[in-house]
Amino acid sequence: MDNVNPNEVTEEMMGVDNLKTGAFFSQMLRRVVIINDGERLDSDYQIAQNLSHDQYAGYTAATLGSTAHNGQYIFQESWVNATFDYAYTGVMAPWQNIHRIATEQGLAEVDALATIVKVAGMHRIADTFGPIPYVNYGTSSLYDPLDEIYKKFFEELGSAIEILGNYVSGNADAKLMTDYDYIYAGSVAQWVKFANTLRLRLALRVAYADPQLAQQQAELSVQSPYGLIEATADRAALSHGLLVYHHPLQEIAYNFNAGDCRPCASIVAYMDGLNDPRIGKYFTAAAEDGEYHGVRIGISTSNMANYQGAKISNLNMDRNTTPVVWMTAAESYFLRAEGALRGWNMGGDAKSFYEQGVRISFEENGAGSADSYLADNISTPKSFEDNAGSDNYTFSTEVTPAWDDSDDFEGKLERIITQKWIALYPDGPEGWSEYRRTGYPELMPVVVNGSNGTIDTELQIRRLPYTRDEKINNAEGVASGITALGGADTGGTKLWWDKKSR
Repeated sequence: MDNVNPNEVTEEMMGVDNLKTGAFFSQMLRRVVIINDGERLDSDYQIAQNLSHDQYAGYTAATLGSTAHNGQYIFQESWVNATFDYAYTGVMAPWQNIHRIATEQGLAEVDALATIVKVAGMHRIADTFGPIPYVNYGTSSLYDPLDEIYKKFFEELGSAIEILGNYVSGNADAKLMTDYDYIYAGSVAQWVKFANTLRLRLALRVAYADPQLAQQQAELSVQSPYGLIEATADRAALSHGLLVYHHPLQEIAYNFNAGDCRPCASIVAYMDGLNDPRIGKYFTAAAEDGEYHGVRIGISTSNMANYQGAKISNLNMDRNTTPVVWMTAAESYFLRAEGALRGWNMGGDAKSFYEQGVRISFEENGAGSADSYLADNISTPKSFEDNAGSDNYTFSTEVTPAWDDSDDFEGKLERIITQKWIALYPDGPEGWSEYRRTGYPELMPVVVNGSNGTIDTELQIRRLPYTRDEKINNAEGVASGITALGGADTGGTKLWWDKKSR
């Protein structure tokens, strides 16, 4: 009999309990969206996402008082570095460790689970910069073309769905990584639904760049026997019951200086004009008049206090209960609605999926019945009157909540994406990507464009430029990325999937 120290954990025990992979897995879950866990802070979320994606999506606006920041298309190098670096140290590096250990120990299911999280985190980075190191990560520092990265995403998700589908087949209650899973508490069936829905999201992303691939992947997701996210209970969100945390936006809006962000004027004007009852779930009324007032991005003023005080609404977030959501249940229905509109086999028609998406979003936000809202064919987005300045804006769109069968393709698509955008709040990376991909909804442009002509004010920002650190430490890689990008390394160059004519 081998000598075994009773006070030490053996390699076999480590493999059985997933102790080696568990810490890396939980780290990945805390980095798809950055949260304050002692290692990363709310300010890390702020510089990596809030001061870029959340603004460009039309969800929040910076009230920093600074005359030069990302909201004005004047990129702060350390902030852009954070967007890139935190993803690689927090998602790719721990995934690489899990992949190595899982391969050594024959834990294909653990490897598959980690790969789903990797795709969930890294598609946000690819959609931010374009070509990045991904396909051959760990063996090459060169940047891969975005079309090849997307093909790799689909390959990885397809394999993970098959592996985990087999694992859960015949045992709907199968668990994996339970002690480390802050999303689904180890439920493999729910992870497979998420992976299927994530594949559907990415399929629609490439609809204008590669329609055949998009339809193929979308239909694979819908036809999968393992299902999609369809109920509020299935949505992907960090659980307050499994992890002690708060939403970083709550801290930024209430406790950073006098409040470093406020609701963006775009989403407030839409929801206010559409008489959307979710507005009170998303935002607080301004103390001065009890109405809802937002802030345009890229403002410049000598008195920023006007935009941080009683004249302006704030984010309606509870420190102890507001979850960080990766994917809403509503998004699943809006994805199928667009697929059906495109003539793909989504298992139903665009109108039904659209209306179900709105209903589920109301449910997810505790906003009551959506019946009267969905019947409203009159209300349109409200013109913006700057409550603390003079940066007014009048929308050209006349989109309403009610479905209109007489609309053409673009009219129906605008309605689907507008409601999807509202339901996605406050997921800035996804909201910004969908705006760039489809051109919807109409968003107010920046007040101050400091890009020196590299970004068209009306077309708005299309990507973040590559980072200072990468240009210093991986010049060859960045050069390969710029070549694959096919344009200048500026915020005005479109990504591979950004093909729709405007």
